[in-house]
Amino acid sequence: MTTDIKSAKSARFSTRTMTMTAILSVIAFVLAFLEIPVPVIAPSFVKLDLSDFPALIGAFAFGPMVGVVIELIKNGLQLFSSSTGGVGELANFFIGSSFVFTAGLIYKLNKTKKTAWLSCIAGSLVMALAGVFMNYFVLVPLFEKFMPIDAILASFKYMPFIKTKFDMCLYSIAPFNFLKGMLIGVFTMLIYKKLAPILKGRN
Repeated sequence: MTTDIKSAKSARFSTRTMTMTAILSVIAFVLAFLEIPVPVIAPSFVKLDLSDFPALIGAFAFGPMVGVVIELIKNGLQLFSSSTGGVGELANFFIGSSFVFTAGLIYKLNKTKKTAWLSCIAGSLVMALAGVFMNYFVLVPLFEKFMPIDAILASFKYMPFIKTKFDMCLYSIAPFNFLKGMLIGVFTMLIYKKLAPILKGRN
């Protein structure tokens, strides 16, 4: 009898997890269209969005792999309107997943407010490194097929000291992604405790 009750609870939890994962994925997909320019550290064609926010919520609530699945679904949906042949979506998935998986894993080990903050900082640092890697080896080479590297570098008008592709990744892409991660982390810290009972069906 006890085993049957545990099995029923596990099934309900799995169903709820899948349902919440789907809902958070759709929210992430919608948020990807709400872009904010960050002119001081990025050119006009690079904009900040909060689409990783639902993925981080999912990673905190249900574990790091759920956050990765939300990133996968979000970018899978974006493929239908992709202008990069899927390359941009692949890079976005890699960068976003590095953030939510790192933060979700650290938080899972010790679910305290202090650990949550540390997980957001660590996740932001990892995302900054992942952003440098993907931009240097994947995205910038893709852009170079349509725009000379000199034109890309010239778009950093607020940062005239950027002279090379590496400079761009180090002084613009890295701080941009770190800022994005920390901003998402702040939003998550503000509302996660209120959302967690609803997500887990404990309200």
